[in-house]
Amino acid sequence: MCVCIPAQVIAITDAANRLARVQVGGATREVSLACIVDEQHTVESCIGDWVLIHVGFAMSRIDEAEARKTLELLAQLGEIESQLAAEHTARVK
Repeated sequence: MCVCIPAQVIAITDAANRLARVQVGGATREVSLACIVDEQHTVESCIGDWVLIHVGFAMSRIDEAEARKTLELLAQLGEIESQLAAEHTARVK
């Protein structure tokens, strides 16, 4: 199973190599935009775009509403996972 995380492109770090800095949940990281740029959508025009990140690559562009919805669902899954872990710990004691 592959999971892509929504992130927003905040800066181009190396246009020649199609690298950008993205932000998600307050954290930033460098990713490749090679999979989503072409003659109509250049590297420089990606600033502000919401993208799906998988293993260091922006795999596709998505709209902001979809990105926020996905981030909310991921946060809810994290909360559920924490609750399940707490319940498991309580049962083991």
